[in-house]
Amino acid sequence: MVRALGYFILLAAVMAAVAWFADRPGEVTIVWQGWRIDASVGMVVLAVGIVAAVAAALHHLWWRIRRLPRGWARRRHDLRRRRGYLALTQGMVAVAAGDPDEAQRQARRADVLLSEPPLTMLLSAQAAQLMGDDNAANRYFTAMLERPETAFLGLRGLLMGAMRRGDRKAALDLARRARLLRPRTPWVLTTLFELETTAGELAAAELTLGDAIDNGAFAAAAGRRKRAVLLAEKSRVDDAAGRAAEALAAAKQAVAADPTLVPAAARWSRLLAASGRARRAAKVAEAAYALSPHPDLVQAFLGARGETDPVLRYQRVEGLSRSAPDHPESRFALAEAALAARLWGEARRHLPTLNGHLEARHCRLMAQVEEGEHANREAASLWLARAAGGGADGAAPDPTWVCGNCGAVAASWTALCGHCGNFDTLAWREPGWIAPKVGAAPPPLLATATAIAATPGSEPAA
Repeated sequence: MVRALGYFILLAAVMAAVAWFADRPGEVTIVWQGWRIDASVGMVVLAVGIVAAVAAALHHLWWRIRRLPRGWARRRHDLRRRRGYLALTQGMVAVAAGDPDEAQRQARRADVLLSEPPLTMLLSAQAAQLMGDDNAANRYFTAMLERPETAFLGLRGLLMGAMRRGDRKAALDLARRARLLRPRTPWVLTTLFELETTAGELAAAELTLGDAIDNGAFAAAAGRRKRAVLLAEKSRVDDAAGRAAEALAAAKQAVAADPTLVPAAARWSRLLAASGRARRAAKVAEAAYALSPHPDLVQAFLGARGETDPVLRYQRVEGLSRSAPDHPESRFALAEAALAARLWGEARRHLPTLNGHLEARHCRLMAQVEEGEHANREAASLWLARAAGGGADGAAPDPTWVCGNCGAVAASWTALCGHCGNFDTLAWREPGWIAPKVGAAPPPLLATATAIAATPGSEPAA
């Protein structure tokens, strides 16, 4: 519409100019080199217009001819780029499909066609990884570090390679360099947290955990759980090193972060009792038992109460178990306390029936009941045989601390599995298969006791 309006305006202007010259015909005389030309003004204007149009056409033609080589070069360059990006795309598809030969071929083709080394280096590195040539992949990733736009990609490639090789020291250094470049990237924070915990650098891991939670790398609940585990480990190390006040404060903070973390609650209760606050210690164990019944909490509770009379101890266990009367740990604790008080009927009542789920510890208690109440050694021997797993009706193994990653059995809880080194994988359950046994405290964590003790933000014990 606008273009048509402009055309009509131009046409009207031309017609107005023609009419103006028609009303004022006039004459123009040109004398040049003996020639005399007489013409009207309109004819002269028309001639000038024709000459101008021809000159403009010739200039445009000359301009097009002059630019022809440059345009051809540009079209050729664009064609190479399109072919190069096509090769790059096909190479990425080959990487995703796990075809190293095709990925390598397309990487070489893209490198020839494109003058953008960062993109082709990434494809070449991934192709080398598919072919199992880690040295070549590392060379490509290292070369990427020299360019600011690809340094982060290079660090990630080197970091993943170090973790596949099991070189956690190199991986930790690379993760810290990646954090300097991208401090808010979730995978960087989670990877750095994992590496710092594995290395036993719990103070640094706690700071990394805070950043990870703030940037959404961990959900709030998962973050609280991880912080509780870190603090529980700090309390364990401080307690082993004789720093009772620091251990007490860390255990308190751990329970505040996750009240269901049994090792933290049991240690807090024991430390409170050792400091002379028996009533507070009993309440801590009782509150934790209501959330997560566990033998360690029973022992912490009884230790805080300080009862020595077996019957009174049984009554204390009865009161404790009211918060979880049907839980297997409550029934076992009651049976064990009843047996110690020589309350044979109560011990039998709380143990599982013969058709129920029997663990080795149940069978051992039944053996003690048979021998203590009736002096029936034959029956006691049968129960002990079941406890050892003998016969078709052998009992299940006792629950213990088992790593959910490698299945290793630990004598006591630690933040890291002493066998595979993973963080927060120990859980109280029956072993699912024959697994290696590990010690109670992995050396890397104990080696950093001094650094852990200096962790900022510790609260005074209550």
